[in-house]
Amino acid sequence: MSAVRDVEPPHDSRSPHASRPLAPSPSLAPLGPILLEILRDGRLGDLEPEALAQRFGTPLYVYDLDVIEHQVGALRAALPTAMELAYAVKANPALAVLATMARLGLGADVASGGELETARRAGVPLSRVVVTGPGKRDEELAIAVSAGVRAITVESPAELDRLERIASHLRLRAPVLLRAAVATDASPERIRIVGDDGAGKFGMSAGDLVDAATRAIRSSHLEMLGVHAFGASNVLDPAAIADHVGSTVQAAAGLARRIGFPLRLVDVGGGLGIPYEPHEEAIDLAALGTRLRALAAGWADDPATRSTRVLLEPGRFLVGSAGAYLARVVDRKTVDGTTVVIIDGGIHHLVRPALVGQEHRIRALGRGGARTGTSPVTIAGPLCSGLDVFSRDCDLVPPAVGDLIAVLDVGAYGYTESMPLFLSHPMPAEVGLRDGRAELLRPRVEPVEWLDRQRNPAW
Repeated sequence: MSAVRDVEPPHDSRSPHASRPLAPSPSLAPLGPILLEILRDGRLGDLEPEALAQRFGTPLYVYDLDVIEHQVGALRAALPTAMELAYAVKANPALAVLATMARLGLGADVASGGELETARRAGVPLSRVVVTGPGKRDEELAIAVSAGVRAITVESPAELDRLERIASHLRLRAPVLLRAAVATDASPERIRIVGDDGAGKFGMSAGDLVDAATRAIRSSHLEMLGVHAFGASNVLDPAAIADHVGSTVQAAAGLARRIGFPLRLVDVGGGLGIPYEPHEEAIDLAALGTRLRALAAGWADDPATRSTRVLLEPGRFLVGSAGAYLARVVDRKTVDGTTVVIIDGGIHHLVRPALVGQEHRIRALGRGGARTGTSPVTIAGPLCSGLDVFSRDCDLVPPAVGDLIAVLDVGAYGYTESMPLFLSHPMPAEVGLRDGRAELLRPRVEPVEWLDRQRNPAW
């Protein structure tokens, strides 16, 4: 099914992608398979795309912070009180996006020293920051311990050794979550992103987990908090999400009873997805909330989990639908009966479609005047690579040269996941929208700016 549509399809209240006005603060009652997005009634937020393109240039990333705030409120309304939110910074580390999360009271899940500094500058209290990810360098561990973060996820027995030595040298105690490996066949991922297909990159085996927990509770420089387990990304099934949460808390409680430590924190990761394709529906938050509240009732009845906090680390769900990549048509031709449209942006700025083999929805934003008559259209970028194609042979009213194209659902894993130095095109600006206003978040970078940072030594 084509991922490309005209900007104003007939309204269908059953569609998860139907244009909807921003709602007031959500209550649980109306929650269902509904996802708000940046493009509503042909406008990005409340602003005309052409005005944004004229002001900031194209290509351009645009994020609607009002949509992000709505997504946070909707998810919070569904969660039981035992669960907390920490934004996964890797989804979109734009400083203003993370500052929005801080303003809304979320913690942060960071996976590098750079992300930790971003969280600090954005105003996230370091006591609400969890440091995760494999391959942490000694200096990153030292910074995290010194900063007083909420927890450091440990991926292996060797990493636990390094963390203990560093904490001992600093004369501090490091708060520890032990990461459990998740079996590949247990993952509900539709497209493999997080899962390592048996490579063993994430977490440790059951035996190592027991040994590491035993060592951690005996150390005067480690504070054993609990367990972290995350093995799937972009999951839309509320039952699958709830099953993972339930099994992770249950396994963590079993480890705590066996080793003998109070289970204070269980990090169940993120993984809440968004629909990228027209036939997919958004997560039913009401159904998810019902399942999670049932689990929380059981935790409250169990002495091992009665005081346990459960941390959810969503990223994509909170920011994905809030972003659009805006580009302008620079050429149009017909090849073998197919209209080929070339835009001034490509996979050097938005590599996800080529990386995971999944098309994003694309809308053609004309510059006025109704057009009729659809035909097969290929949307491609300016790079000298056959991979630089956003969508092939889609049934679309062919855009004209000068028209704008909006690639949707790019608020997560867009700008910073890509390869902007390839072929030396300008890096797009990032712009935030809030309350009907547009502000520059990160300026456009011309190739000469990074060329000036290079050196040609006088050998």
